[in-house]
Amino acid sequence: MTITQIEYILAVDKFRHFRKAAEACHVSQPTLSMQIQKLEESLGVIIFDRSKNPVIPTIEGDKFISQARVVIREFKKLDTIVHDPSSGLSGEFKLGVIPTLAPYLIPLFLNKFLKDYPEVELKVEERETDEIIKMLDRDELDAAILVTPLYNNSIVERVVFYEPFYGFVSPTHELDKKTQLEIDDLSRDGLWILKEGHCFRSQVLNICASSGTSDFHQFESGSLETIKSLVAKDSGYTLIPHLDMVELAGMKKKMVRPFKAPVPTREVSIIYSRNFHKEKIIDGLEKVILNSIPKELKSFKKDDVSIVEI
Repeated sequence: MTITQIEYILAVDKFRHFRKAAEACHVSQPTLSMQIQKLEESLGVIIFDRSKNPVIPTIEGDKFISQARVVIREFKKLDTIVHDPSSGLSGEFKLGVIPTLAPYLIPLFLNKFLKDYPEVELKVEERETDEIIKMLDRDELDAAILVTPLYNNSIVERVVFYEPFYGFVSPTHELDKKTQLEIDDLSRDGLWILKEGHCFRSQVLNICASSGTSDFHQFESGSLETIKSLVAKDSGYTLIPHLDMVELAGMKKKMVRPFKAPVPTREVSIIYSRNFHKEKIIDGLEKVILNSIPKELKSFKKDDVSIVEI
């Protein structure tokens, strides 16, 4: 059994296709297939059911693949120790960020991080929470910035800051008359929310559930920007996070309504696998983010706000 064979197995599991796996591994399909077959013969088990399209792991294959990820993770850890024993601040680092954080948070810290840690090859991918969790499990991401708590024992959650919510209200909506909102003010009339799959949608629904709201207008969009445009040009209201709010200007700024205490708030964390081996990069990332976000976000403490579950 070789590391290369194990990597081929994981590639097929990722793509569920031998040709695509071979292309990703930069080898011919016959080479990849032959190496996997050799491994299966030496183990005495069939790892993939080739009669299915796409191919899927067998029961024994699932168990092997799960442990194979651990082996590859530990192998990479050894490589990091050997080639960079002093700092641990170099090499490729793949970071996932959810869509309702990415456009507001990444521009704040990206250039600063690249300047402070020039030896780190940072690759950022915008993904929804469920996909990020799967990619972490498959070692396709090193870490992610998203909303917690996740209640996942295989993941470490490092809370970075707390971000309050605001109402974003059309001048034609009844909430426009209020200078501050309370949870009980949130009515079913005119609320626009994101499509399924976004944790921000789940949080908005959870906030509104506590007010007894159950029916909503729903716009099938993954973009808060689109929903804000609907509110601004049409009617209704939505909820937005603090980093989005500080970007607004002019008439849109006048459409913002803060909440009375306890303010509904989301917990933003860096997450990574418990077997993670690039802690020093995480330390650097956290430091840069904290030095880049607005000062007011650093002052919020968990006891001062109402954390909204996902």
